[in-house]
This record gives sequence, structure tokens and C-alpha cells, in this order.
Amino acid sequence: MNNFIEELRWRGMLQDMTPELDNHLEKGMASAYLGFDPTADSLHIGHLVGVMTLLHFQRAGHKPFALVGGATGMIGDPSFKSAERNLLDSNTLEHNVTSLQKQLAKFLDFQEGTVNKAELVNNFDWMSKFSFLDFIRDVGKYITVNYMMAKDSVKRRLEDGNGLSFTEFSYQLIQGYDFYHLWKNENVSVQLGGSDQWGNIVTGTELIRKMEGGSAYALTVPLITKADGSKFGKTEGGSVWLDPEKTSPYAFYQFWLNVSDEDAAKYIRIFTTLEREVIESLEKEHLEAPHLRILQKEIAKQVTIMVHGENEFEMAVKASSILFGKSSNEDLAALDERTFLQVFDGVPQTTIDKNEYQSTSNVVELLSEKTSGIIFSSKGEARKMIQGGGVSVNKEKLTDPNSAVDFTLLQDKYLLVQKGKKNYYIVEIA
Repeated sequence: MNNFIEELRWRGMLQDMTPELDNHLEKGMASAYLGFDPTADSLHIGHLVGVMTLLHFQRAGHKPFALVGGATGMIGDPSFKSAERNLLDSNTLEHNVTSLQKQLAKFLDFQEGTVNKAELVNNFDWMSKFSFLDFIRDVGKYITVNYMMAKDSVKRRLEDGNGLSFTEFSYQLIQGYDFYHLWKNENVSVQLGGSDQWGNIVTGTELIRKMEGGSAYALTVPLITKADGSKFGKTEGGSVWLDPEKTSPYAFYQFWLNVSDEDAAKYIRIFTTLEREVIESLEKEHLEAPHLRILQKEIAKQVTIMVHGENEFEMAVKASSILFGKSSNEDLAALDERTFLQVFDGVPQTTIDKNEYQSTSNVVELLSEKTSGIIFSSKGEARKMIQGGGVSVNKEKLTDPNSAVDFTLLQDKYLLVQKGKKNYYIVEIA
């Protein structure tokens, strides 16, 4: 059994834990769970800390349970939130739960025959069988209001003057019962979570102690922030999602590639499974030549492959080289339409009718009159720059202003025009 706690400690992933947890884990294979709130139909990179915690737990020889909160998702966790969340309807929740389950399967081993096979559970399966009266009679009597009010997450909401609905107030009791249910029925003895979950988690250990006289344990990981103090996982465009339809693999790769040196030194330990010796070697290389961004490139590679696979990683690298480095027409042609449009998001675009495109006499006419002057305002300007070697179409340099328009269209409908070193234009043939 690898030492799970020591693994988290050197990776900077250990915040708090209950006494005797290390002794408990040394006795043999234990089971732990971590919950995911299905407020969206995709995980985002803020969830990755929890996912990696479960992954390390399984790699250490223990059995991980990923709980998707179909029941608690109907309420919304108030922990350290300034206002109550919008409640989701059952159809939306069901869709979200199914989507999250598929994503979690990329990280954890759910294969039959694996001794410590990962399990997916949904707390709606047991909470939906409770009536309100049964719950407050059989569970609520074990936890006092004073105990619940003493939690920092509750006190902060009350001190802020925003108040707390009874619905939200009950959240920690329901999450506590999840722990009790899994402890009693699945032999789950440990709950894992972010540091903001500590109050909810120990409510579960308290329920187990009072209802059954049993012992249970808790471990939390720190909430990740960026070096500048801003929220991790957020960009100008919003959250960085694991779903490729919400955040393309190229944009996902670019997020990791662009983290600061200070953040990279922290993230490579948290978000990859690289061994300590490998990481320390990469850190040394990075210090000797920080301009090469060795840590950022390795993080971007490891996390993109883990989330999206080898092919999408390679495409993201090609896409990056097209915009920021030397690349060929073959590299450009290899991009799918989604990645191509993502790479050149925001560049000027124009559309030409297919028949008009086919009747164009030469490249000078194409790049001036036919594109409505967006690229070149006149034929003379276009001719002069082509003769100076400053114009490329689909990454191939133009040399003759009078050459025919016989380009192979990207995705059968696009031309990428480059004027000078940094000016790009997309011409769509429709």
C-alpha cells in the first residue's frame, strides 16, 4: 500500500484530516468517497483537485467512491456562498448526473475484476426514499441546531446579512447522512473534499458516531488559487470545462500553457501523476531556462492527454505552432474545423460566393476586390506585398501576383490568409 497521505502532503494537496486517519489507512484497503455537485453537465478544472484526490487514493491501493449529488444538487451547498443558488429541475439534474459520470470514468478505474474498483453512486438513490417526516425524526434528532449553527460556512452567511433558507441549512445534514449511508452499506470509512467542506464532512462523522457508535474519518484538500489571488479555473471567457464542446481541447491546452511560473510549480504536483523525481528534475530544468516554459508545457501535455486523449493533445500542439511558431500547410490541413476556428477566433473574416471565387482571375483580385478590401484596399497594395514575400495563403507563401486561384480549401470551405507576421484573415467560400 502506497502512503496516500504522504503522497498528498508532498504534492501540496493536504489541508486537514481527522486524528488516526493515517493509522486507519495503514491497516489495509479502505474505502473513501468524494462528492460532486451536478449544477452543470460538465466538470470544470476546479473539480480536478477532487478528482486527482480520488485518483491518488485508488493508486495507493484503496477503493474510491465518486458520489454525484442528484439529491443534494436539488438544494445547493451554501458553504461559503454569498447567495442561494437557483434550484434545478429533475430532468436537468438527471442529464447533468449522467454527463458527470462519463467524465469521471476517464480518471478512475471502474473495470470489473479490479480489486479496488472505483464505484459511482448517486445520493438520489437513497434520499428519494425518505419522507420529510421520516428524515427529521430518524436523522435530524441526532444533530443539534447549535452544532449546525457553529459551522463557519453558516456563520459567515448569517454575518453577511444575506440570511440562510431552511433548504440550504439542511444541506449539511443531508450530506452527513450520505456519509452515514455509505459507511453502513458500502463500508466507506473516509470522506474526502475541499477545505470548504470540512463542516459538512464532520457532520457525517458525528452522525455515524451518534447513530451507530462507529468511527469515521475526514480529509480535506486546499482550495486552489492563482498566484495573483484570482480564482483558479476562470478566464475572461468563463470557466475552463472538461467537456470539449464547452472548452475546446486547444483552449484547454492553452490555459495550462499560459499559467505563471509560480503557479506552474504548484500545479504540476497537483494536476499530474508524475513521480516526485521527475517533477523535481523538470523544476530544475525550468529554473535554468524559464523562457522555455518547460513546466507549463509538461503540465499542458499531461492534463490535456488525461482529459481529452493523445490525438486531441497533438492537434492542440499543432494548432499552437500554427499561430505562434513555424508550421506547414500539412499541419494546418490536419486541424478539424472546431480547432481551426478556435485558434483564429477573433480574426477578421469575410465570405465569398463559391461561383464568384471560382471565376476570380488571380490572387491579387482575390485578396483585394473579391474580399471587399478587408485584406488589401487595392490591387496595387496586394501586388506590392506579394512581390515582397509578405503574403501567405494556407501557410504557403505567394510569389507571383498573377498566379491562379487554385488553393486547396481547408475543411472544403476556408482559406487562411496571412499578411506580414501577425495579421491573419479567414475567407469562407460558401
